[in-house]
Amino acid sequence: MKVFGLTGGIGMGKSVAARFLRERGVPVVDADELARRLVEPGQPALSEIQAVFGDSVVASDGQLRRDKLANIVFADAAARQKLEAILHPRIRERWLTQIETWRAAPKRGNGGRGENCSLAVVVIPLLFETRAESHFDKTVCVACSAMAQRNRLLERGWTPEQIDQRLAAQWPVGQKIARADFVIWTDGLPDVHAQQIERMVARE
Repeated sequence: MKVFGLTGGIGMGKSVAARFLRERGVPVVDADELARRLVEPGQPALSEIQAVFGDSVVASDGQLRRDKLANIVFADAAARQKLEAILHPRIRERWLTQIETWRAAPKRGNGGRGENCSLAVVVIPLLFETRAESHFDKTVCVACSAMAQRNRLLERGWTPEQIDQRLAAQWPVGQKIARADFVIWTDGLPDVHAQQIERMVARE
């Protein structure tokens, strides 16, 4: 089985790409989803985050206050590094374990259900920034124009300051494109996005 690492700038369509892949029977693990599980109430990572950043980042029901934590870490590079030191090793351990499971599984026919048993994908927003590309057979960058990206983030309710802070925490998308084996361009209609995914899956 081939395993691809998929990345891209924030708001550029990684989640949509992951959905299209799943619809085509491709197994997908998303690092952001892993991160959300790691900070659920009772998880050791949440306790560490609370110890480092204070009780204010945890609500009375034990849930992580994501907006509060984001305001702290995206305004302070040192604080962001502390959060990454808590989460990134745990996230990497989980997707590496999943890759081992995929590669060890016997290849099966699709059984009429449409599963693609020759390809699997891990979505990692900071794939290149964390030097994770060596674990994958190929890398994919989901990208769009800077204007489309900003408009999408504004539609999410983010302020221009919040957008600039998030963008500053990632490599410029052009740098990611230059290092990727495949590029999925998402400025167009969803059908065009899906067709690019279809062609990439068909090649593998």
